[in-house]
Amino acid sequence: MTHQPNSIEGRDIAYHLHSYTNARKQEAEGSIVIDRGEGIYVYDNSGKRYIEGMAGLWSVGVGFGEKRLVEAAARQMEKLPFYHTFTQKTHTPAAELAEKLVAIAPVPMSKAYFTNSGSEANDTMVKMIRYRANALGKPEKKKIISRIKGYHGVTLAAASLTGLPNNHRSFDLPMPGILHTSCPHYRVYKEENESEAEFVTRMAADLEAMIEAEGADTIAAFIGEPVMGAGGVIVPPDGYWEAIQAILKKHDILLVADEVICGFGRTGNMFGSETMGMEPDIMTLSKQLSSSYQPISALLINDRVYQPLADESKSIGTFGHGYTAAGHPVASAVALENLKIIEERDLVGNVRALAPRFAEGLGTFAGHPLVVETRGIGLIGAIELKPREGMAPGALGARLFAILQENGLIARAIGDSLALCPPMIIDDRQLDDMFGIFDKSLDQFAKELG
Repeated sequence: MTHQPNSIEGRDIAYHLHSYTNARKQEAEGSIVIDRGEGIYVYDNSGKRYIEGMAGLWSVGVGFGEKRLVEAAARQMEKLPFYHTFTQKTHTPAAELAEKLVAIAPVPMSKAYFTNSGSEANDTMVKMIRYRANALGKPEKKKIISRIKGYHGVTLAAASLTGLPNNHRSFDLPMPGILHTSCPHYRVYKEENESEAEFVTRMAADLEAMIEAEGADTIAAFIGEPVMGAGGVIVPPDGYWEAIQAILKKHDILLVADEVICGFGRTGNMFGSETMGMEPDIMTLSKQLSSSYQPISALLINDRVYQPLADESKSIGTFGHGYTAAGHPVASAVALENLKIIEERDLVGNVRALAPRFAEGLGTFAGHPLVVETRGIGLIGAIELKPREGMAPGALGARLFAILQENGLIARAIGDSLALCPPMIIDDRQLDDMFGIFDKSLDQFAKELG
């Protein structure tokens, strides 16, 4: 890729360290500069159009260029551009958003607590768990169990919860007190001749064995995404969450639902917890909360969690935690308007209506000679490529990702799986266009491989 000395690409190479990027590759090749967005599409600064098949980062539910969100931000910016929520102060957007989130929660919740990203929400959850344990006079009950291939963010605590090697390597993670139990990906982790029901039983047994080995009196919580996202779009088998929750209840362990990707309609219900039959004590929310037009996230906590926190804050004199921009008035106003759009346009209903077509589109690739598995639910899915002799893990996915992009579709390469998670406003024709580009690209890749 050639860059002019004064181009934005050249300045980007000179000054910008990117996330989830090989920095040396970035120096050599530069970046695609996304210039504008409209609906399900984004355009680079040369004018090329792409279907944003990942809704940005699993997040732009209402699509790009939604004027109502721009106007909501401008109105609030003029009225109150910033205020905090420290020391018994608040503002109307944060108060209304907290009330709205508690009202639409799938299980009874007591309070909303605002943060700025999914990582911050999960990091705050870890601190709350510790604070609560001390409040209950159980200082040893602080360990948290996550899962292999789970994704919960990138702060020190959230990255420790994450069960992916690249989020641990060279960062000296995970930190103590975080455990990882089995991943519920049936095709990959099943034993020979093991049925799905038997697999679920084994997953629950693995969890209970870990709890008993560590001591139930040392385990505070279990965190899981209803459907795993960045681990490869892994939909757990039927009965999985029922079996896991039975173990947690038996041992008095809190359930934390990481709804950062699944929340606000992605799986065909407002929350993935509804789709999967989960009854969490804590929910962490972000991404489609504001369709990522503004950085905002939240935790919902039930009374079982809140009351000890409140008691301890009285004893100490404060809940000594908070972020300057948490519950930011502009972000809160945008989130409120975003939720209105989701409800008024019945985007959750649109996901449900399109889910069979989306599943059918994924399924058309199941028999392709390059594909080992397709999987998904609602409007989130993945196509996984078969391992190929002589190619390192991840190389196939990276190459197909590049071909898709060349052909006008932005997907996400997760190892050798290509994830799709389009904006929830997508329609039948656009869905067909998306899968048409994928089909063309997969055939092109097959010819390239010979």
